[in-house]
Amino acid sequence: MPSPATTADAVAETLARTLYAEAGTLPVRAIEALASLAANRARAAQPRPPRVPGAAPFARGGHARLPEPGPKEMAAACRDPFLFPACNPRHPGHARLAAPPPADPALAVCRRIASRALSGALVDPTGGATHWHPSDRLPGWAVAREASAEIGGLTFYRLETGYPPARPAAPALVAAA
Repeated sequence: MPSPATTADAVAETLARTLYAEAGTLPVRAIEALASLAANRARAAQPRPPRVPGAAPFARGGHARLPEPGPKEMAAACRDPFLFPACNPRHPGHARLAAPPPADPALAVCRRIASRALSGALVDPTGGATHWHPSDRLPGWAVAREASAEIGGLTFYRLETGYPPARPAAPALVAAA
């Protein structure tokens, strides 16, 4: 069984190569946005923790904040061909994903951004986006949807993940005696 450090290193390399294949020629801000999107998508794939009925939204267990994604969820998000088209073997960017040049400075930037994203030190500029596309294309699913951000030639969307938004329970009315 591989050690946790090896698994984390493998996930960091997988995320870095995915970022390099999808946005290696784009500005750093766009690469950071894609890394945040991968974390958002991995977080959305996790089961929602149970909520304590009647607890205030800021109390322990009273909110529906999802835990940070682990290596397994991040690796699954990076390998999703519908989220990152370069994972598809027929995509033109697949060659950069499979065998990137080792001394490319863009790959080094992607590795730094991937390590920041996995450590939780990367601020999400997308507003919690879970879907994206290049700004020069408009896929069918994006028609009539409002973008949450446009960064470095990429357009980001926050789509519903199947769970309703977290809401606190209604306060109990107490009659005065």
